[in-house]
Amino acid sequence: MWTALISALPDETTLHPPAPESAIRECAQLLGHRLPDQLAALLRESNGVEGAYGLGLIWPIERIAADNLAIRRNGGFAPLFYMPFDPLLFFADAGNGDQFALVPHTDRSDVFAWNHENDSRTWVAPGLAEYLEWWLTGRIKL
Repeated sequence: MWTALISALPDETTLHPPAPESAIRECAQLLGHRLPDQLAALLRESNGVEGAYGLGLIWPIERIAADNLAIRRNGGFAPLFYMPFDPLLFFADAGNGDQFALVPHTDRSDVFAWNHENDSRTWVAPGLAEYLEWWLTGRIKL
């Protein structure tokens, strides 16, 4: 389903071989929660999706684990009065420092954009399919 959906999108994308199920389980264990169903299903078909110029439309499972652990453990954000990052699961970047996130501790599939300059979190799409389509067609503007 995901590879067909992504292949039909109007912009250049690169798909990768599927993420091993063991890597998905290991990521969930490292982060302390399971991955949202849509993201896990996408990763089972393609371990990341690259846009033009290598833009991380969907990060590979290894980067999802590494970047989320790094941002959650970064003590430098507390003095800046940043909101906690534990509720978010970052999975992509906008190429300008802003990142896209899901909220895995809910039953919702909503995608949010995190602004790295002011720590705002803005709803951008009701799910991963819409995020991919809207980001690639310019409907999402950051």
